[in-house]
Amino acid sequence: MKKGNIAGFGEHTIRMTRARAAAYHASNGVLSLKPSKKEDQKRVLRANSKRAALDENKTTALVTNKNSKQGKRGPVRKDSKVHPAFAIENSVVLEDVKTRMAEVEEKTGAIESQEVMLSVELEENVLIQPSMESVVMESGVYDHEIEKQISRKPSQLQSPSGKDKHNLCKHLGTSNCVDIMDIDCDFKDPQLCSLYAPDIYSNLLVAELIRQPCSDFMETVQRDITQSMRGILVDWLVEVSEEYKLVSDTLYLTVYLIDRFLSQNYIERQRLQLLGITCMLIASKYEEICAPRVEEFCLITDNTYPKTEVLKMESQVLNYLGFQLSTPTIQTFLRRFLRAAQAANKEPSLELEFLANYLAELTLVEYAFLKFRPSLIAASAVFLARWALDQSCHPWNPTLEYYTTYKASDLKDTVLELQDLQMNTKDCPLHAIREKYRQNKFKCVATMSSPKQPLESLF
Repeated sequence: MKKGNIAGFGEHTIRMTRARAAAYHASNGVLSLKPSKKEDQKRVLRANSKRAALDENKTTALVTNKNSKQGKRGPVRKDSKVHPAFAIENSVVLEDVKTRMAEVEEKTGAIESQEVMLSVELEENVLIQPSMESVVMESGVYDHEIEKQISRKPSQLQSPSGKDKHNLCKHLGTSNCVDIMDIDCDFKDPQLCSLYAPDIYSNLLVAELIRQPCSDFMETVQRDITQSMRGILVDWLVEVSEEYKLVSDTLYLTVYLIDRFLSQNYIERQRLQLLGITCMLIASKYEEICAPRVEEFCLITDNTYPKTEVLKMESQVLNYLGFQLSTPTIQTFLRRFLRAAQAANKEPSLELEFLANYLAELTLVEYAFLKFRPSLIAASAVFLARWALDQSCHPWNPTLEYYTTYKASDLKDTVLELQDLQMNTKDCPLHAIREKYRQNKFKCVATMSSPKQPLESLF
């Protein structure tokens, strides 16, 4: 099939691509149709090769027909003519291209060259795949919203500075939206994930509801262990994490795995410590760069449990969890909320960070705090830490309210229980976390006393 001139572009035969069409419309119909010498040479070579292929097809077809008359089967049958349906389809495509180009010129004006420079070309015996514009134009309506969604940049989807603050204030029930500061404006540090942080934490706030352990498994599932046994186990695991210099994420994930497994699996008190070291082994493999070996966890228990038992328990825990270890913990939200709490500070406050972490870790030992969501505990720890360090102003502000999604009134019960935990009103004998944060590297925040001014006035 011969190439024809498209839309009367001239008497020269050239290959018509989308890029040429764009250049033609951008120049208001002025397009140089004289091909270059290199294009002439390529066209001659292509034509010669196609003629040779056509001659070969005709020869093969004649030999095949001759063999068929004699009752013999030729090697491979090749049709010498183009299938009528294929020829009609190509002609329809050519006419469709003309129609679409006319519609695009009429309705949208000049086409941007960058939007139509696609890999699809108009060549002989090749079906054309329509571009995004031509697909939209088939219905006769060009949707500008689709064009905006395709061309918009990720930076346009971020931060409260680019949102309607009036609607934000209405949703939060506050009138100080002018004071909301953007904590996701630092795009230079890739570790902050500023481009995706809002979406990430929005998903985490949903995920914490789905994967939260039961808050009453001691009463409904477990019959051989008690709340105090769980507290002793967690307190001992804090010492183990300090011994092996594990990160705080490993400790939080360890306690989460223990509570999640105990929520639906009965266990004897003799195997509770086995469950503890197994969950720390799993958490270490997930969070640590260099996780301790199985033998080290066996050694820390004075070889009470052999390696085979630890590996068997590891298999049971992982199979129960379906190997889904990714979950938002208190530490996950605490990093985000501390960044929001210090958005107005020129330099970050280490005391605030250490005190909030100390208060959050205290809740790991207490079984009663399982009824609170991790994000709620993290927000309450920031609230109480800010109040303990500075009573001159209210510890909650619109920035914290926006990024935590909690109002000050939502934190009342959790903050009050957290203050009792800090003051150790119940005389809890477990002191591993308190000893940990009495060290100078943590600014001795465990020695700070809670402010005497009553907290009830803040809610």
